[in-house]
Amino acid sequence: MAAALTPEAGAGQPPSTGDHLQDAAAGPEWNADTDFDVRLQDVPLTDRRPDVVVYRAETIDITPTRPEHVLLVAEVVSPGSETTDRIVKVDQYAKAGIGFYWRIEQAATGVPLVYTYVLDPATKTYREGEMFTGVLKVAAPFPVKIDLGQI
Repeated sequence: MAAALTPEAGAGQPPSTGDHLQDAAAGPEWNADTDFDVRLQDVPLTDRRPDVVVYRAETIDITPTRPEHVLLVAEVVSPGSETTDRIVKVDQYAKAGIGFYWRIEQAATGVPLVYTYVLDPATKTYREGEMFTGVLKVAAPFPVKIDLGQI
């Protein structure tokens, strides 16, 4: 079941990156979810549960969600997930054909860093995009501006 597109942040808590992506994707074409499996391949069976998934709204009832329904996945790197989020998932998401991958890490200063990647469909690999600190502002895959100091 998909989460609401614009969930309310808890009382006194700032909205998360997922909340901001959900707000930005809240149009007729795209939904965003923070508790959502994506079937990357059937054999061998490979499912992933990204921290944030932006997917086609018309596919909300299709299970499992397939890469062709997904526009963007975002992963928040935590202690113990560095190798998986920086290497393994990047390769898996690219080979599955997911157009955009964002990796969110915490700098030593405590402010989040967002690394963006864009799929090269010819090679099924990601090209490094921009790295953001302070404010994330992009036009693709959809226009969004997020004050990273507020998440």
